[in-house]
Amino acid sequence: MKFATKAIHAGQEPDPTTGAIMTPIYQTSTYWQKSPGDNKGYEYSRGTNPTRKALEDCLAALENAKFGLAFSSGMGATDAVMKLLAPGDEVITGNDLYGGSYRIFTKIFTNYGIKFHFLDLSDPEIIRQYTNEKTKLIWIETPTNPTMQIVDIEAIGKIAKEKNLLFAVDNTFASPYLQNPIDLGADIVMHSVTKYIGGHSDVVMGALMLNDEELYKKLWFIYNACGATPGPMDSFLVLRGIKTLHLRMKAHCENGRQVAEFLKTHPKVEKIYWPGFTDHPNHNIAKKQMLDFGGMISIVLKGADLQETFRIASSFKVFSLAESLGGVESLINHPVSMTHGSIPKAEREKAGVVDNLLRLSVGVEDIEDLLEDLKQALSTPTL
Repeated sequence: MKFATKAIHAGQEPDPTTGAIMTPIYQTSTYWQKSPGDNKGYEYSRGTNPTRKALEDCLAALENAKFGLAFSSGMGATDAVMKLLAPGDEVITGNDLYGGSYRIFTKIFTNYGIKFHFLDLSDPEIIRQYTNEKTKLIWIETPTNPTMQIVDIEAIGKIAKEKNLLFAVDNTFASPYLQNPIDLGADIVMHSVTKYIGGHSDVVMGALMLNDEELYKKLWFIYNACGATPGPMDSFLVLRGIKTLHLRMKAHCENGRQVAEFLKTHPKVEKIYWPGFTDHPNHNIAKKQMLDFGGMISIVLKGADLQETFRIASSFKVFSLAESLGGVESLINHPVSMTHGSIPKAEREKAGVVDNLLRLSVGVEDIEDLLEDLKQALSTPTL
């Protein structure tokens, strides 16, 4: 079954009671049992819910995985993976991460004796220098947030297998339409479903997809025991959003390419991060492991201080200044003061996350309107 067909049909059979084509919203907390332990596969909705189960099966299919778990947020999904670890364990991860991931690693899990190595993973071989008997997990983003580094999933997958390490990939920026890390050697794929998968900025959700049954059982135990599971209404909304994922991603990619080409030669843009350019340092890897290059772009404004950057970020009329990404509407974000504010200045600047960097999530509006908005915002005279 190909991607578009899976997006529309996977995990979603007509309702056996009514024949409804759309999966019903099973708005229930508990389920009738014929006798103690004799039930229809559902006991309590923290652990299982038919609407959420349909979504999880669909999510698994999109990533060519056997199992899916939906969480109440992307951070809930990340938290569950970290709870597989024990005090003294070590994790290898990238030096350009979503601020929420950095925060949970450094402010929560280091308190429980877990050590994190934040590395430039543009050359996967660096991993070998940091692995020892305590290393248990490699966690990467690709493309990274917000400097669009591309990490070679297949190369890291081979190292992880050789070293017997668990390998997880945050695939949020690419979406399952553009990239499938399990096919390239990952053990776990994480998504902030809030972003491209949901696609309409109306749901907060996360997900894990994987193939190993024993690992799934461990994660399901954490998922059920700790309770970061989404409700049926959110699950229904994401199922609805998924049905147009392939169509939306094509539009995001098309608009993203035209926005990137416009910005690359703009006199107010000092640097642009977008993996579709042939001069991007990891372009060939992106071309190898991604179907297209996506709608996420970051730019560094030439000669702009923090005040000027704020002024430009606040001058857009079609792009909205807001957190998040991946919705049908175009968004602009200032990582230093918004999504990456929890990362110390010295650390984020090492990765290129400077005060005058802006991150764009290019939506699916008419491209003429997006380009006109960029022109007017970037040409507004300094007051």
